[in-house]
Amino acid sequence: MPFRARTPTLSSSLHTLFNALHYPLSLRPLSLRLNFSSFSPPQVSSLNLVDNCDCDGFLPWLERKAGSTISSSLYIGKSSFGRSLFASKIIRTGDCILKVPYSVQVTADNLLPEIRSLISEEVGNIAKLAIVILIEQKLGQGSEWNPYISCLPQQGELHNTIFWNESELGMIRHSLVYQETINQKSQIEKDFLAIRPAFEYFHQSLGAFSFKDFMHACTLVGSRAWGSKKGLSLIPFADFVNHDGVSESIVMSDDDKQCSEVIADRDYATGEQVLIRYGKFSNATLMLDFGFTVPYNIYDQVQIQLDIPKHDPLHDMKLELLQQYFVPPTEDVMGFKHSVNSFTIKEVKSARGKGKGLPQSLRAFARVLSCTTSQELNELVMEAAQTDGRLARRPFQDINKEIQAHLMLSSLFTRLIKEGDAAITSLNSSNSPSLCERLAIRRLMARDLLVGEIRILKSASTWLKNYCFSLP
Repeated sequence: MPFRARTPTLSSSLHTLFNALHYPLSLRPLSLRLNFSSFSPPQVSSLNLVDNCDCDGFLPWLERKAGSTISSSLYIGKSSFGRSLFASKIIRTGDCILKVPYSVQVTADNLLPEIRSLISEEVGNIAKLAIVILIEQKLGQGSEWNPYISCLPQQGELHNTIFWNESELGMIRHSLVYQETINQKSQIEKDFLAIRPAFEYFHQSLGAFSFKDFMHACTLVGSRAWGSKKGLSLIPFADFVNHDGVSESIVMSDDDKQCSEVIADRDYATGEQVLIRYGKFSNATLMLDFGFTVPYNIYDQVQIQLDIPKHDPLHDMKLELLQQYFVPPTEDVMGFKHSVNSFTIKEVKSARGKGKGLPQSLRAFARVLSCTTSQELNELVMEAAQTDGRLARRPFQDINKEIQAHLMLSSLFTRLIKEGDAAITSLNSSNSPSLCERLAIRRLMARDLLVGEIRILKSASTWLKNYCFSLP
């Protein structure tokens, strides 16, 4: 029984528990990215949102449509964080708390054939599913999915970074999220242009669809859809479950039973809010794709991108070696490529251990960068041929050279930490009771992101310094 994780639109907190409809209060030489989970409840209340959903009638409607029981253990209620699911009776660990048949899940297959024929094969399932949402929204009461579609967040109710203005994005300019936000908006615009013929086809009967409409629909899909081997699915009712990054409960798909289900990972008392884990997502992914962050997370990680200095006399030779020996570029689900010089750092929990969390490939990259002669690079190639074939994975025999390579990384991390601290200081100094609620929320999201990046970098920098000090 494979699990379904919510599929972020990239690679991979306002605070802990957020409504799954995402009604949350959801350095220059190096680019940063990290992963988070949640621990403490949020301290900021949600925005005053328009609620068009019939909470009392939603589950009966869905069960009539499915022709089966979806859940006898849960009811829809509201917390200070938005719409939520609560235990209607005592739930025990291992109980199946909800079961949604495939027949009442919304997928790209819901597109009519005549619509699909107008869409290029280059357009992915996120965009296709967004079109389904747009059409059902236009149909209004005439849509068979109206009770579900009316529950989706309205425009202006999401905090995903693609909805931030330039001033707000300036708060995270030092993070890779800034550029990924720009990339994501560009990709959505590209998809919009590709599917414009389909929109024009429906202009007479349903009216116009704007880029703003499409971007909002794509964001709904990116933050709500669950991935499986069959693609993406919007799963009504499961959408109401809030996220807890340390929960072991996930949405699982069972192709034999033709349904998606959730098994409780712990006991719940009657009236207690029920939680699942959307996935092991970074704060960068959470704020970009879901519109919230969490203040601390066991999945914290930072993605760093290193470049060979243009003025390096050995630039071309080093670049050739990197392309030959390091992992080739990868492409994420939105089509963005991550180059061979991108590395993911996790928290290094032991300052004097083996440096688990700091990639060996990153340390190898630093050794390559620290070489000053072609002979040194050739020696690394010869060593790789005589050992396991991996370039620069072994420490330099020259201790001073080994220290130099690692201090170079430590120096870069230290500079990034100082820049991050300055950015946080700037955020703190501009806090004011007069801030609008939207800006206050996004400022806190930016702070969560930056604090997490700094925590990871500090753990890695400390280990590097101890490593250098421990060398004979």
